[in-house]
Amino acid sequence: MTTPYSDAPALRQTLIDTCRRMNDLGLNQGTAGNISVRCGETMLITPSGVPYDRMTPQMIVPLPLAGGLDHPFATPETPSGVLAPSSEWRFHKALLQARPDMQAVVHAHPVHCTALAMTRQEIPACHYMVAIFGGKHVPLAPYALFGSAELASGVVTAMGPHHGCLMANHGATVLGETLDKGLWRLEELEALARGYLLSLQAAEGGPHLLSDAEMDAALVAIGNYGLKTTA
Repeated sequence: MTTPYSDAPALRQTLIDTCRRMNDLGLNQGTAGNISVRCGETMLITPSGVPYDRMTPQMIVPLPLAGGLDHPFATPETPSGVLAPSSEWRFHKALLQARPDMQAVVHAHPVHCTALAMTRQEIPACHYMVAIFGGKHVPLAPYALFGSAELASGVVTAMGPHHGCLMANHGATVLGETLDKGLWRLEELEALARGYLLSLQAAEGGPHLLSDAEMDAALVAIGNYGLKTTA
């Protein structure tokens, strides 16, 4: 498979830079988030529990994209001394397996996204920018223990053809054709979540929702601007 990424050494640093930008943008705090990217038949993912300002390219963990989610992350090909991957490696791997059109997975706990996730609400068609997530709403994945195969299954099912979802009592995950596009989608998702929460307070009954026809038009218009919408 041809992907935008073939230079693994440079890609490892780009992955770290994206993590640092995510925290600088206020989309994440500490080491709560994690990012992965497809590199040929391998997934590169951030290690578990390492602060981004101390992360080096050698710490980025390679995992084979082939195979299931019920085996240890280490393989005979994994060099000794490699750090453990993010505890959320299972849903990163499952998403990249399910969505060959996407190259990056960005997960974090942005405050407003997480507030909606805590109340188990998806984001409806409250703004045309919902269309950048590939549909007429932003779905919600059911709760499951972090790092579990059950969570991976729930996130993949909820995501479907969409490019982002909230995760019940947890946070948010988005997909990107590139690392930059993934980070952009997470930033837009947090802005949508904040606006939706404010609209729920601003008027009884919440925001006026766009119709299916209006969202269909938004999906077409955004696609014409060169932003990938539907899978």
